[in-house]
Amino acid sequence: MKYKLGELFCGPGGLAVGAFSVAVKKGTTNSTIIHGWANDYDQDTCDTYIKNICPLSPQTVICKDVHKLDIKNLTPIDAFAYGFPCNDFSIVGEQKGFEGNFGPLYSYGIKVINRFKPKFFIAENVSGLSSANSGSAFTKIIDDLKKSGNGYTVTAHKYKAEDYGVPQTRHRIIIVGIEKSLDRKFKVPKPTTKGKPKTAREALEVPRISTNASNNEISPLSEKVVERLKLIKPGENVWNAKLPEHLQLKVKNAKLSQIYKRLHPDKPSYTITGSGGGGTHGYHWSENRALTNRERARIQTFPDKHFFCGSKESARKQIGMAVPPLLSKLIFESVLKTLMDIPYEHVDESFKEHTDLFSVL
Repeated sequence: MKYKLGELFCGPGGLAVGAFSVAVKKGTTNSTIIHGWANDYDQDTCDTYIKNICPLSPQTVICKDVHKLDIKNLTPIDAFAYGFPCNDFSIVGEQKGFEGNFGPLYSYGIKVINRFKPKFFIAENVSGLSSANSGSAFTKIIDDLKKSGNGYTVTAHKYKAEDYGVPQTRHRIIIVGIEKSLDRKFKVPKPTTKGKPKTAREALEVPRISTNASNNEISPLSEKVVERLKLIKPGENVWNAKLPEHLQLKVKNAKLSQIYKRLHPDKPSYTITGSGGGGTHGYHWSENRALTNRERARIQTFPDKHFFCGSKESARKQIGMAVPPLLSKLIFESVLKTLMDIPYEHVDESFKEHTDLFSVL
């Protein structure tokens, strides 16, 4: 069985790289996921997706604002994925928001599901989604997903990427829906590296990055920043390091923990972000410099051959916004095993300590 995948807000291909690397077999039956179409609004991001995912069919990547996307004319799909942007959810629940140009962006995924009725879908968002609007936004989104298409059995879980082999403390909600008529219930796969996470050193040095690797340029830093970094120890940031007054930042509010924070070589990286000004680029534990985009991509588990189009800042944004391919692969593989009724190790839903398991709805 080949499941043709459609994507909204596809980014540079984090979900796709994981999905298309999966192959599940039971007896003589093979299940894989293949590219159908993808959409994003940013041209560099679309160029990256095309170059790495579907270079022979660039027309299948529609670079357009989702508000202007003609969903009814997209080709049929069997599976759907989208990492909908974490926009302001204040209008969730106002029925007028669903049809207007400024409706909640997750609702465009609902429209795709209603149109094509895929066998399963995967949706991803930041962990804060569960508490937006005191939890009402999350409840509304889950309810809408359950009722979309032909109806879905939905499992929502907050994944800690560092517990699944990703060398980064990245926490994201992933929602999996399987069409009710299939009579299958997705179960959250059991963590693979809980208590023994992959470290930043392992990510960047095993194996070492080739000297001619793409997206690996080092960005120059001012003398003052270099002087500051020399006094910040691995794992420290500008706020808890012992710095002389002339190197301290004169900021009263918003003391973000990652400002000029150096990676600790023996711990996972902190969350790689796609935006932010000075001090937010991620910093090497021993070299007085910011991480290169290739190093950021390593931490996000992209293969070294994955080329990011556009400027250095554009590539940084793409990398930081992406779903780690390794986590994507695990989720898609578990979905296919669920559909084929193949057992796999999963979280025991009866254990109360699994507080990240929101519900199997």
